[in-house]
Parts: sequence; C-alpha cells; structure tokens
Amino acid sequence: MKKMRSPFWLILQALLLMSSLAKAQSEKAEAGIKAIMQEIPVMGLSVAVVKNNKIIYTQSFGTKSQENKTPLTNDCIFRIASISKSFSATSIMQLAERKKLSIDQDVSELIGFKVRNPKFPETVITLRLMMSHLSSINDSQGYFSLDAINPEKNPNWAKSYSNYEPGKGYAYCNLNFNMIGTIIEKVSGERFDQYVIKHVLDPLNIYGGYDVDGLDKSRFASIYEYKPDSSKFILSEGAYASRAAEISKYTMGYSTPIFSPTGGMKISAPDLAKYMLMHSNYGKYRGKRIISKKSAQQMQTALSAEEGYGFAIETTSKMIPGKTLKGHTGVAYGLFSAMFFHPEEQFGIVVISNGCAPGYSGGYNTVIRKTVNCLYESLLAN
Repeated sequence: MKKMRSPFWLILQALLLMSSLAKAQSEKAEAGIKAIMQEIPVMGLSVAVVKNNKIIYTQSFGTKSQENKTPLTNDCIFRIASISKSFSATSIMQLAERKKLSIDQDVSELIGFKVRNPKFPETVITLRLMMSHLSSINDSQGYFSLDAINPEKNPNWAKSYSNYEPGKGYAYCNLNFNMIGTIIEKVSGERFDQYVIKHVLDPLNIYGGYDVDGLDKSRFASIYEYKPDSSKFILSEGAYASRAAEISKYTMGYSTPIFSPTGGMKISAPDLAKYMLMHSNYGKYRGKRIISKKSAQQMQTALSAEEGYGFAIETTSKMIPGKTLKGHTGVAYGLFSAMFFHPEEQFGIVVISNGCAPGYSGGYNTVIRKTVNCLYESLLAN
C-alpha cells in the first residue's frame, strides 16, 4: 500500500520547485543583461521587477564609480531625470484633493505672474494643460529659472510660447514642470523638496529627494556620458552639483527650479519600484493611500492621442511588443532611466543606467529597451 505524503511535505516540495524556478529565471535574466552589456557599452545598470504587486527581483550590474573602481549596488541612488515629473504631478493631485487648487485653474492665479500665450491671450493655461505638455509653453528661453517666462524679468518672454493655441498641440517641455513645482510650493507653504519627502516619499518608506546636500553622497551612483568618437565614459560632474549657495538665497515660491522638479529626484531602483507599485495600484501601496483612485486614473489617462501622455505618465505599446504600459523615461547627463507598469496584469519594471551608449531603437534608448525586454521575457512572460 502506497504511503500518503503529508500536506507539509507536499508544501515543502512545491516551495522547493518554486525556488528552483525563480533561481533559473534570475540566472536567465542576469545572463541576458550581461550579454547586453558586452554587446553595447554600459557603465552600470540597476533594475527592479514587480509581479503580482510584489518586488520579485532587484539586481545591479557594472560600475558605480569608474574612478574608484567600485561596483554598482542595489542601494545606490541616481538622479532619475524626467521620471521625476510624476512626483510633481502626484503632489499636484494631492493638493487638488485637499481643495488647495484646481487642475483647471488659471495658472496665472497660482504662480504670481501672467501666464498667457500672447498669440492666444483669451485662452487660459491650466495645470491640466501643463501636466500633459499641452500648454503651448516651450523651453526656448531655458527652464532653470522662472525668469525665462516671467514678463517682468525677460524681455523675450513671449518666445517661451509656441505658435499654436494651448490645448491644441503637444510639445514636451521641462519649464512646465519647474513651474508646477513652484505652484506646489506656493500653495502648500512648504519648500518643494520637503513637500515631496513628507507627503510622497515618507509615507511609502522611500529614501530619496531633490536636495543633493540632504542625501547621503556615498550612495550616489556617478553618472557618465558615453562618447562614441573616443569610446570613453566621461564623468558628468554637474549631475550632483551642490546648490547650497543658491539655496542660501532662496525665495519661496520663485526659486523652486533650483531643485529641478522636472528632473532632479534622486532615488534607488528598488525604491522607485515601490513608488511605481503605488501608481500601479491606483494611488495605494501597503495600506498607504498617496492619491485617490480617481486622481491616479487621471494621471494615467492619455490626453494627447499620438504621444499618449497623461499627467507625467505616458501610455505606450512600443517598449514591450504586445503590451500596453504606463510609465515614463528619463535622460540627463548620460543617465538613462525607465519606469513602466501594467496595472491590469500587475507587473512593472524599473531600469536605471548611470551611463550607456546613447543609441535609440523603437523610440527608446536601446540599452534600456533591451534590458526591459530581457527582464520581461526572463521573469514575467511565463
């Protein structure tokens, strides 16, 4: 007579099989990423993968500091560039929920100077238009200071507006989000960087921020720009430049671009995955609600059909063939980053490179795109 196996033994066997499968998948992912790094010049890559609302994989490859010959690790933090915009948009949605502002309010009333395209003076420019890059504002006069678009500061302010009516055309614009960061500061009464920490990062138990001098510099992953002509990586010293001198003369409600709400968040890949999980779960993560489900859905709803851009979150089917994803990319100083998720299928991928060849394919940096697809095929497809 066959001896019956105990439920405990069966459970243990199932767990061992699952562990063996996870190990094989991880080894496949790592072999794939190493192959990418051999094929294309890459300084370093830090990745995180989410499945069924859990972070199932984090790993780092390559070099943190070329000068010190130190390896990249999972706790390294990076300036993630334009993925930062979604932190600003998330903050705006919080303030809208608290009735501190309306996303359809005239931005002129919120920022303290006139914001109007002079070619269309009757058309109101709103936060809705700015967060979706439909405002007709452009970066031609720069975006590191509000002086660029302030009629009282720049005689060429009118050039900060394009020739089409607000709401009738799309143009990606960093100035939009540096203005949005300023509005967060004016409306909340809290300095922009501190607002984001208190109301977004801390509730999610995330380490990061916009103020270089407020973070542990030993954790910064150095950022490098790859020069194809010489096949060399050059350190981008400006990526983590201190802004202490400027902050010492800070004017609340105007100096905000110093922190770069449009691109200055510093965070690790695993912590960015936690933030991504919050958006994938429509505003909530581990019992902490950061924004309402309605606000999260608004952020993820494309307002420009061709570009698929919502409120600092784009919708794309070009990153992973056959999958419609939500998320954002970032490019600055030689860094490339991506954060994309699928709310219905409950998976997501974060990839950050502190320096790689700048070539593009399918609309995205080739290294980032290949790495995202490698992680998907290895860890999520089956």
